[in-house]
Amino acid sequence: MRRVSTSYLLTCAVIGVAGGLLLAPANWLSTVFFAAVPFASVAVAGLWLLPAVVALRLLQRPGAGLLVGLISGIVLVPFSGYGFTSVLTNLWWAFFAEVAFLVVLYRFWTLAQHYAGAVLVGIVYPVLSAQSFDLASMTTGAQVGFFALTMASAIAGTALGIAVVAGMRRAGVNPAARRTPRPVPAAATE
Repeated sequence: MRRVSTSYLLTCAVIGVAGGLLLAPANWLSTVFFAAVPFASVAVAGLWLLPAVVALRLLQRPGAGLLVGLISGIVLVPFSGYGFTSVLTNLWWAFFAEVAFLVVLYRFWTLAQHYAGAVLVGIVYPVLSAQSFDLASMTTGAQVGFFALTMASAIAGTALGIAVVAGMRRAGVNPAARRTPRPVPAAATE
């Protein structure tokens, strides 16, 4: 196993903290939506993918999404009414951001893999949360709409994460790039 650098850990920490702070208001908004209009709460669900997508796209390292999910969940705990369940929730969403890379053992990093994770969570989330949202009592059209809204939200959250990293790279941030070692000055070798 390769050594984990301090800069990698600090980058994950920064992304995780920023993600947790972003998810704090989204968490309350989702909770209010769930109480008032449950169907609408999934419109913001894709935001839970954002921190992991940013980490995976920027760092291109195995486990970066899960580490950021863990950190953002820990940051979210004091701001959430759900306590430490927030950590599990963030890890669950981060897993789907990471799973398409895991399947190929992290051998390549493509945009399609990011979107595959979004599509997968867009299918799995409504199935696993069907009881919470009482999907069985909804009309077929409403159920299709629920799946479509969840899918659109997951894809939008992924696209936003990819756009954030593209902006960072335009600004010169690219820790995933392979750097060649700097030559040692002649005076230092004498």
